[in-house]
Amino acid sequence: MLPLADFIAQSMQVVRTKKDMESIVKSILLKNKTIGFVPTMGYLHSGHLSLLKTAQKSNDVSVCSIFVNPTQFNNTEDFKLYPRNEKHDFELLETNGCDIVFAPEDELVNYIEDIALDLKGVDSLMEGKFRPGHFKGVVNIVALLFTIVKPSAAYFGEKDFQQLAIVKMLAKSHFPAIEIVSCATSREESGLAMSSRNARLSKEEKQKALAISKALFYIKEEAKSTKETQELKEKAIDLFFKSGELQLDYLEISDMHSLLPIEKIEQRAVVCIAAFCGKVRLIDNIVIN
Repeated sequence: MLPLADFIAQSMQVVRTKKDMESIVKSILLKNKTIGFVPTMGYLHSGHLSLLKTAQKSNDVSVCSIFVNPTQFNNTEDFKLYPRNEKHDFELLETNGCDIVFAPEDELVNYIEDIALDLKGVDSLMEGKFRPGHFKGVVNIVALLFTIVKPSAAYFGEKDFQQLAIVKMLAKSHFPAIEIVSCATSREESGLAMSSRNARLSKEEKQKALAISKALFYIKEEAKSTKETQELKEKAIDLFFKSGELQLDYLEISDMHSLLPIEKIEQRAVVCIAAFCGKVRLIDNIVIN
């Protein structure tokens, strides 16, 4: 394992164990350097790289974690099929100047503990309703990673809007010294939100999946004249999901903070969609000012 001074001057360092990561973090903090942290489940794309670049701008050391956490998958088949390509991920991170990649072995699961956190019902809405236990798994792994990496700031994409809200609640309650930085959703030229799961879509399915982003942009535009959420949802579902090419789990227009469904848009709101395209479940959202 390279000393801190050496790995900063040389190529990216790959860390495999909790113990080694904690040792490196201790060295970094003793030198009063700040850590910008980007937690991921790998199969990286330019959306992840935008988070990394944002972290690099404000911190001395950039750390990216890659760990597919089995405890946040309520569907074992989904966990098995989640795309993985560690070699490509490492090359991408090194090319983009990441200092440390924390890619722990499966043994990290043994250190996960249940975190006591009142999520005020946010975990029972939308994703929580369709993926029971998902957010418990998210909270527990993020808490463990925060404890190991001890970042000054952690960077999350707004595509996972509900997850971001829950991570902010976790940080406020258990890690008040960590700044949670939300970054805008990265999209392909077509408008499709970038996601590791997109790799599982065929070319034809990618075209069908555009119904999700089209519905979001449609609602945002229509909301300039129509404030009744039920009317907006019915129009969007009729236009973009009636054909049955995508199986819609939910389309909700919610309060920005509580994430509770609203009947009328009177202030900032968020539109959230989850739908299956073939066997691949996709999520996306858009904020209405």
